Amino acid sequence: MDVLFAAWHHGIPVLARRSEKFDPEAAFDLMARHAVRNVFLPPTALRLMRTVNQPRSRWKLNLRSLASGGESLGLELLQWAQDSVVLTINEFYGQTECNMTVSSCASLFDVKPGAIGKAAPGHRVAIIDDEGNVLSPGTQGKIAIRSPDPVMFLSYWNNEQATKDKFIGDWLVTGDMGIEDEQGYVTFVGRDDDVITSAGYRIGPGPIEDCLLAHPAVRTAAVVGVPDADRTEIVAAYVVLRDGFRPGDALTQELQLQRAQ
Repeated sequence: MDVLFAAWHHGIPVLARRSEKFDPEAAFDLMARHAVRNVFLPPTALRLMRTVNQPRSRWKLNLRSLASGGESLGLELLQWAQDSVVLTINEFYGQTECNMTVSSCASLFDVKPGAIGKAAPGHRVAIIDDEGNVLSPGTQGKIAIRSPDPVMFLSYWNNEQATKDKFIGDWLVTGDMGIEDEQGYVTFVGRDDDVITSAGYRIGPGPIEDCLLAHPAVRTAAVVGVPDADRTEIVAAYVVLRDGFRPGDALTQELQLQRAQ
């Protein structure tokens, strides 16, 4: 939606490639061969590309803009992009229910390292407390978007209560915690629930725990996110086995391959 539909609306071709897994050298080669001008890459992909030596001397890149989102960007990635591809990464933030509401844009204002940007034009974004009061600059609270908003969802399908729980008054609550400074820069602090962010995907532990519990060897299981340098977090499962089962490599692999019923 952010890339394909917007580009097609303006008559701009979009390049896509199916691959078994992300290959950072293949990504550089693809962009160079097809003279790609604008690219969106999640931080996980950028971290992998950062491991490639001297991309500017190996490939003739024609990039105009580089955007990223889905996870927090670190200062090292921003610096790498400026040094290796001579571009400032434009980070953007949103969620399925209300997409692309905060953004950085190096052509319009300075990018502040550590911040995800400022409220995008047409959106009212604020940091609020549990009662819906807008907090003063520098105070941590809930990242929220004021309703009505042109990209805000109407409701969850057949779930009136979930829709109601998504709002505090006129504010849609993203479920993320953040801080806004006096210049309007928003800094993402973290989730206020237990959702795991891995390689740009938001993963709920519940379905994974249910999947593990379906295995005859598992008595109980708990799934959490563990910090990871490349993926932000990786999914880790802690399992208590039933009587008569012993831990081992074979059982570990079996649980890793377990599929939902």
